[in-house]
Amino acid sequence: MELRVTNTPRLEWTGDALAVGLFEDQVELTDDLAALDEKLAGTLKELITETEFKGKEGSSAATRVGGGSSIRKIILVGLGKPDGLKLETLRRAGAASAKAAKKEKCKTLGIGLPLWNGDAAATAQAIAEGVELALYQDTRFKSDPEEKQGPQVEQVELLGLGGQEAAITRARQICSGVILARELVAAPANIVTPITLAETASAIAQEYGLELEILEREDCEKLGMGAYLGVAQASDLPPKFIHLTYKPEGTPRRKLAIIGKGLTFDSGGLNIKVSGSGIEMMKTDMGGAGATLGAAKAIAQLKPDVEVHFISAATENMISGHAMHPGDILTASNGKTIEINNTDAEGRLTLADALVFAEKLGVDAIVDLATLTGACVIALGDNIAGLWSPSDEIADQLLKASESAGEKLWRMPMEETYFEGMKSVVADMKNTGPRPGGAITAALFLKQFVKETPWAHLDIAGPVWVDKENGYNNPGATGFGVRTLVSWVLS
Repeated sequence: MELRVTNTPRLEWTGDALAVGLFEDQVELTDDLAALDEKLAGTLKELITETEFKGKEGSSAATRVGGGSSIRKIILVGLGKPDGLKLETLRRAGAASAKAAKKEKCKTLGIGLPLWNGDAAATAQAIAEGVELALYQDTRFKSDPEEKQGPQVEQVELLGLGGQEAAITRARQICSGVILARELVAAPANIVTPITLAETASAIAQEYGLELEILEREDCEKLGMGAYLGVAQASDLPPKFIHLTYKPEGTPRRKLAIIGKGLTFDSGGLNIKVSGSGIEMMKTDMGGAGATLGAAKAIAQLKPDVEVHFISAATENMISGHAMHPGDILTASNGKTIEINNTDAEGRLTLADALVFAEKLGVDAIVDLATLTGACVIALGDNIAGLWSPSDEIADQLLKASESAGEKLWRMPMEETYFEGMKSVVADMKNTGPRPGGAITAALFLKQFVKETPWAHLDIAGPVWVDKENGYNNPGATGFGVRTLVSWVLS
């Protein structure tokens, strides 16, 4: 698909489909839209009337234009209340426009939407992201992928945004990271393994000139990563501790670490997940690692003046004669001992050693993200990720980054008294606490492995996957977290 910007007015654009945005309860046609309606022999007014189009955010309507017209189809896209216009509104409007054009079998599409805060660059980037992500379809595992794709939109022009080519390039670079994360998360565990994640990191390093360190089992043993290796010991596949580093030219403005949980499959271990528990979806348990590698790909192209370390302790959580038992005691790389009272709370064990490793790098801040708990999904649903941090500064940074990216975060409490439920008689702590507040106690567990560095934990278990179409997310993996991480690094 070709995606470009132009200063061509909506009234003069020619092509298969023209998409225009209307605010809620402001569907009276004025100025250039009134002139466009006259040019189209009243088609716009007729479409508004027949569909009772009100301009509500997320709504759309399309119709064919009469013969002899310079455009074949007209698409209306709702923008919601005028005072509620956000970048996410434009992102979703761009997605709705692209999906409508594809449904109407249009090869060329012009999109004319209002500016956000008078910022043409941000407007162009948001619309382009919506278009790019909405039109992406994962047909890798279909027997006839081209047939499953159907007719494609081949060219999209963003009207009134000429000169914003850099914003389009930036959008496509970011989306390439999101799409990488989607493809990693969507692929089954027989395709994406710890070895695959390491190979993906290697490919990113080679293509964009990043530094790469892969710690093998023996290397991790020397570093005392007993928590991580305890999870990995039952799998026939070797664990891969991935450390990918982007360094800018010159002195970096700051140094950051991003850690992604990399469980390429989670059986639950000896506390095995039962039928009906969603075990078949445990291929998504590396959603944090997928987002981390996706962010690495995007940031390597964007080249900010920030040093970023991308880390994942990748493994499977399997069952064998070598599996860790409930009741085992593991020793993490910071010397803390952990009584295993649930082998299905394995992600936090891998993150524990990754957090210790990251802090030793001397970074200014650490963010980990993980499909960590079902408790977070119960608390916040499928569309919102949980945010925990003892640092108001880093929490505020991430909330602002998520607002810009359109990925919803909600800050949750670090209720220190809840850690009482994780104390062990025989070790420093258990790896799980009582069922109430399970997402909070998971965050408190992770906190034990960060001494002084500002740190935040994101539980992305809900929004990493959608079963139904949702804006620019088609059913399947969403690549959640990539755009927030990129926005945070760039801020």
